Amino acid sequence: MPPLKAVPAAGTLPWRITDGELQVALVHRPRYDDWSWAKGKLDPGEEWAAAAARETFEETALRVRLGRPLPEAAYQIFDRDGSFATKQVRYWAAVVTGGTGRLANEIDEVVWLSPNDAHKRLDYSRDQDQLLALVGMHRRSELATWPLIIVRHAIALPRSRWSRQDWLRPLDPRGQARAAALAPLLAAYGPMSLISSSSTRCQQTLAPYGRASRTALSLKASLSEESFEKKPQKAIRVIEKAFDKAEPVAICTHRPLLPAILRDLAEREADPEVKELLEQAAEHGMEKGEIIVCHVAGAGPDARIVAAESHLP
Repeated sequence: MPPLKAVPAAGTLPWRITDGELQVALVHRPRYDDWSWAKGKLDPGEEWAAAAARETFEETALRVRLGRPLPEAAYQIFDRDGSFATKQVRYWAAVVTGGTGRLANEIDEVVWLSPNDAHKRLDYSRDQDQLLALVGMHRRSELATWPLIIVRHAIALPRSRWSRQDWLRPLDPRGQARAAALAPLLAAYGPMSLISSSSTRCQQTLAPYGRASRTALSLKASLSEESFEKKPQKAIRVIEKAFDKAEPVAICTHRPLLPAILRDLAEREADPEVKELLEQAAEHGMEKGEIIVCHVAGAGPDARIVAAESHLP
């Protein structure tokens, strides 16, 4: 018997604190008369995280910023063409950042409930795994996080085809396509500040998101290859300042700087799985156009990286 077709989908568990108590948002689908999490299928070529944020907005009219990944779900369905398939759903915790809340699509009601009430309201036992994980994070003070996003610039013109100063070397067409694809992916995590090497290829990697979100780029010569050769510690200082500020941020730089930056992150107080991901990336390198999202709880020296995820081009 051939393997079942996989149907990728993504969603979120929006959460908030009201009167000191945790609440989560459930959605009701009149077509199925069920209560579950906001989710939906990926569009062709769409990134999982981007789909999670988009589907949440389409179903709830609420804009969210993704936080920590939650347990995935896999279950069998009849696809739209009538074939038997396995639906694979990735979930994230999320906080509401805007939106009207006026429902327009497949959902006729959104309710905010306590974890106990949500557990009772959910129609599918598979949806309880994400809820239990989220509650556990909250009890460990690891649910309220901000993203520190490390970006390796996308593919640039080769040095052999560029006769001017290297720091002016731009992205090639493949790099430009990746930069455009990064815009909705970064938007899912909502960085409020963008920090880039002063090199053109790094600026161009973040530029599409910057334009879409109206976020200015802060250029740092200390994140360039040329500066790093002379004063490597200045690049680490950029990371330290990001921890002090403790707000969603994306930082774009070059391959030679990444091992030092990633090892510095791994040496901070971090979950063992996070350490492994960061150390592996430091040893083997990040691909051009790859991002690593570190979910950070707290600020300054006391900040902890409680989860991390990589998104490859």
